[in-house]
Amino acid sequence: MLKKRLIPCLDIRDGRTVKGIQFAGLRDAGDPVELAARYAREGADELVLLDITATAQRREPFAHLVRNVARVLDIPFTVGGGIATVEAVETLLMSGADKVSLNSSALARPALITELARRFGSQCIVVAVDARHEDNPLSDTGPDTNWQVYSQAGRTATGRAAVAWCREAADRGAGELLLTSMTHDGTKAGFALALTAAVAAAVTVPVIASGGAGKAEDFRAVFAEAGADAALAASVFHFNETAIPALKQYLSAAGIAVRP
Repeated sequence: MLKKRLIPCLDIRDGRTVKGIQFAGLRDAGDPVELAARYAREGADELVLLDITATAQRREPFAHLVRNVARVLDIPFTVGGGIATVEAVETLLMSGADKVSLNSSALARPALITELARRFGSQCIVVAVDARHEDNPLSDTGPDTNWQVYSQAGRTATGRAAVAWCREAADRGAGELLLTSMTHDGTKAGFALALTAAVAAAVTVPVIASGGAGKAEDFRAVFAEAGADAALAASVFHFNETAIPALKQYLSAAGIAVRP
């Protein structure tokens, strides 16, 4: 049985880690290199760095910061934000990243997923999916049809149904999906269990659940009830509300297989 993973997420703006609620109201959460080193010491399984302004500013992500983070880490980490070319992926992997995360660029040109997977291997390619619950169902065959995918850091509705897009991204070569509920993001009300379960049932690649973590029980639920392969969180880790070692002890006691 594959062990479940706990993944802190560092949203980076102007060289600092920030965190908000439903992609707004950002506040400072610290130096990303210091946070990365802390999470590695505490037993995080992986790390995600997202350059949240790269796409809007039409630039490639921060290779210099990736190099600095790589120097203090002994765990895999994924980098996302503004990645749209083979050259950008090559630069980030050469700078020390283990995986790259695509979002807006994959939505704009889905063939990019296949191109990068063929060049670098599917294990390097994560497709991030930002979804918001809408009042009206979208056209989809999945069991939960009210989730629409957004691009441009959550600013632009795409008209795509979340489950259908996740299925297409996996079919095109994504090795992993980072599924974020914009509706739950930062609320600490728990993960989007129905959405996560629908996506996990629709694809054969690992699903990372993101958005809404508030307490240890939320992590147990997204693993045991929704079938997530990993759970990503930010504020509960950044602001010392939940410690990774204690969370792993809780999950292990609850029958969830986690890494020591």
